Amino acid sequence: MFMDSRLQSSGFILFVCGLWLSLLCTLAYAMGTPPPRHKPRYIRVAVVKDAPQLTLSVKGKYEVLSPHTDEVLIEGNSLHRAKVLPEYSGVQINKYSSKIYAVKIKPQRKAAIFLNRYRLRGNLELIRQKNGTLLAVNEIDIEDYLCGVLREEVSPHWPIEALKAQAVAARTFAVYQDSLIQDKDYALDNTIYSQVYGGVRQETWRTTQAVRLTSGEVLTYKGKIFPAFFHATCAGHTEDAKNLWDINISPLIGVQCPFCQKSPHYAWKAKITFFQIEQKLKKKGYKIGKVLHLSVMGRNRSGRVKEVKIKGDKKTITIEANKFRLLVGANLMRSANFKMLVKKKQIFLEGKGWGHGVGLCQWGAYSMSKKGFNYRQILEYYYPGAEIITVDR
Repeated sequence: MFMDSRLQSSGFILFVCGLWLSLLCTLAYAMGTPPPRHKPRYIRVAVVKDAPQLTLSVKGKYEVLSPHTDEVLIEGNSLHRAKVLPEYSGVQINKYSSKIYAVKIKPQRKAAIFLNRYRLRGNLELIRQKNGTLLAVNEIDIEDYLCGVLREEVSPHWPIEALKAQAVAARTFAVYQDSLIQDKDYALDNTIYSQVYGGVRQETWRTTQAVRLTSGEVLTYKGKIFPAFFHATCAGHTEDAKNLWDINISPLIGVQCPFCQKSPHYAWKAKITFFQIEQKLKKKGYKIGKVLHLSVMGRNRSGRVKEVKIKGDKKTITIEANKFRLLVGANLMRSANFKMLVKKKQIFLEGKGWGHGVGLCQWGAYSMSKKGFNYRQILEYYYPGAEIITVDR
């Protein structure tokens, strides 16, 4: 049976429109427009810890919920610099006092949450801790979270392939940490010991593109997520993870890196006094008395120091070099690859690189991308044996 000519004509028009729309979508993606968003996968990030009080604002409608049941406790149209205080019975927001230990702030539609003036996407959980302080946890879609991470870790002006490599590494690390959360209140915090996270204020168009263009992509080894560590500059050779932590897998074994020589962090100098070290040791519970001498104890294949021997007038101790670095201060003693000169109760340090040295070398990734390597090749180089997959959100 033949169609009516009008139906044939309209059907042809719909076909052409559909074909044209499909072509436009393909061209848009090729030009850098992000692919469609998937169903959100939420992650919990501690944005403020041990606070005696907080300042909360919400521009737009919001709900205050019970965090485990999502029961609506109160609703509001907006909040302006509301004072949040811990109470014996729970959490107080202005004049409202909860009778439970935590509450969840859920913005409605396009409402915006501001905590201590920093804007956050997603929901915000306010928790009264046992020590009588407040913990603020941002519950956020992992892709939105990464948009607030990338600029804190690398420059948004770097080549897009370096940004994409960082996005995949950061996403992998976040998913791995999330798998360990168990009964904790959060999976990550916003410090250098986790991943630095700055919320909406740190989002840029280019870093957001890097996140969107790698949406859902993570690194795995033998089908399992692993902690995809990264650091600023390795200075010639990345570190074996087994030298720092209880982990020994192929993607986290050190590799030679001739790519980060132009990094501004390739070489550094610092000095610290015996007295300063005494104070830092005392604060961490080491009772060795006055520091009399320090010395380096061995090096591993990447050139990094294995241990530091500290002689005191009461006791002599040996500390792993990376632990000593963190004790002294990671920004002062930038890596465990250093030489030490002791002179008149002062230690003069000359070192190379910045960070623990495991996994992705960020400045190495920058130079590789400038040389034409794509993000997959960069990740394959720094995480040998790893596979990139897209996780089911």
